[in-house]
Amino acid sequence: MGSLPDEALRVLFLDAGYRLIADEQLQQGTLANCVIYPRTIFRRALEHNAAAIILAHNHPTGNDRPSAEDIAATRHLDQIGRALGIKILDHIVVTATRTRSLIAVVDQPGKPLGAWAMFFRSNSSRSDDDDATALRNAETTMRRRILRDQLLGASDHFGEPAWEILLDLFIHETKGQPLSMSALCVTAKIPTSSAMKLIQRMCDDGILERSQDIADGRRSLINIAPHVVHRLRAYFAEGFE
Repeated sequence: MGSLPDEALRVLFLDAGYRLIADEQLQQGTLANCVIYPRTIFRRALEHNAAAIILAHNHPTGNDRPSAEDIAATRHLDQIGRALGIKILDHIVVTATRTRSLIAVVDQPGKPLGAWAMFFRSNSSRSDDDDATALRNAETTMRRRILRDQLLGASDHFGEPAWEILLDLFIHETKGQPLSMSALCVTAKIPTSSAMKLIQRMCDDGILERSQDIADGRRSLINIAPHVVHRLRAYFAEGFE
């Protein structure tokens, strides 16, 4: 991983005896950062019936010192893991020549941080080019958000976390991987009962569709309505957020 040109997140899934179950790369970022999606990480952990996970991500800059965002994101993932009974055994920063564990840093008391940043970022110096890139990306994001709000028309619940649910479903349906109601509720950043009510409202509004799993009658599968899938495909074909 240390020789990769962009940041990437790899997760090792372990059983109760800390034996390896699976090794998967779950996120791909850029030279300077990698966005993380806790729901994806912990859903895969539950699917593997993992008791613990080890996280690893690389710093293409060659600096193995964890950034404040690395530490904050690790603390947040650890909190989610504790709630689900899944231990974050370690989080390792990898460069071409070194590795460093974040767990010793995260466990240090008396080091409060602000809002948890849900991405990893390499340490780098600021430049005018960084400011120009940040401004351009912010403007692009604003335009995309306006388009997103117009995608399905006005809706009282079309925002976070409804958009995350819709995006997660679109990704899995495009891959041919159906999702159950319970899977969509995992680490949705809101209580499970609230997530289920939100999904049901989206079904009532014709955004999502609910059906019984033929293989398991106890499960309900959630799908995006066909006309919404068509609009989402056109939306993402124009670029990414």
